Amino acid sequence: MADAAMVMTENGGALVLSGFDLERDDGLETAVIISLFTDRRASAEQIPVELPQDDLRGYWGDISNATPSDQTGSLLWLLAREKQLPQVLSRAQQYCREALAWMVEDLVATRVEVTAQFVAQGWMLILVDIFRPTGSPVRYRFNYEWSAQAAKRSS
Repeated sequence: MADAAMVMTENGGALVLSGFDLERDDGLETAVIISLFTDRRASAEQIPVELPQDDLRGYWGDISNATPSDQTGSLLWLLAREKQLPQVLSRAQQYCREALAWMVEDLVATRVEVTAQFVAQGWMLILVDIFRPTGSPVRYRFNYEWSAQAAKRSS
């Protein structure tokens, strides 16, 4: 079954148009984008002191989930004000693996590997390798920009 195709742009996720219609894809890239770049709800203990303490975010569709652990998105948004340190890369990889774990649980993939690295001031590269049950692995590359850096450039 095909889904509406989504790609990442410098302004966030965007649906792809084909003429006057939505372009379609097999859903894998769109699923990865939604999983990584939708803000997962955080617990109050996870909110850094620099961020508003009452902003837990979260996807509205998770309100009716039967299990609290079955949540859409990732906690990458918690890194927006962090410094570029090795432990931040580790947390980013952890957040991505957690966000994509459903793919292995739902047998969409046999395994998912995530690597993160700093490529410039305020920019992190996230590499996602998805090993499907059949066929060759698929690699996705995403640039993640820190909000603090974006605010400095726009002012």
